Amino acid sequence: MTLKQEVKKRNWGCVIYPESAPVDWIEILKLKGLSFAVSPLHDKDIDDEVSKTTKKPHYHVILSYGSTTTFNNVKSIMDELNQPIPIPLESVGGYYRYFTHKDNPEKYQYNPSEIKIFNGFNVDDVLNSFEVMTCMKEIQKTIIEKCILEYADLMDFLIQ
Repeated sequence: MTLKQEVKKRNWGCVIYPESAPVDWIEILKLKGLSFAVSPLHDKDIDDEVSKTTKKPHYHVILSYGSTTTFNNVKSIMDELNQPIPIPLESVGGYYRYFTHKDNPEKYQYNPSEIKIFNGFNVDDVLNSFEVMTCMKEIQKTIIEKCILEYADLMDFLIQ
């Protein structure tokens, strides 16, 4: 066994190229019972800054297991979907932020509302305490600016 095959992690990142994936790849993952998140389709990523050629359209995916699992286990799923090898994630939050290029202003900024979550993937698991505090401050600022007094009114505003 190689060192890579011995790696065990709870969260894995992978890239899905629609051109080579089964049409029902999301259903296949859902039926495996995995919690997972899917980025917006990355179809505006630049491959070469000089020629401005775009990369092949692809999705970034976080696969989240209930406990640690091996590289080979995750690779077998990627093989079934005809996709490149997975990567073990050190920071789920960092990879989740990469879904939209949030920390890469020089790259195309994808819409966070286009992120899809499946089988109970919990976005709160990917937010660190700083991000939670930032969100809470934004909500408090909105409450003050809009003179929101009722919780239901706040929820209606946030949903919109």
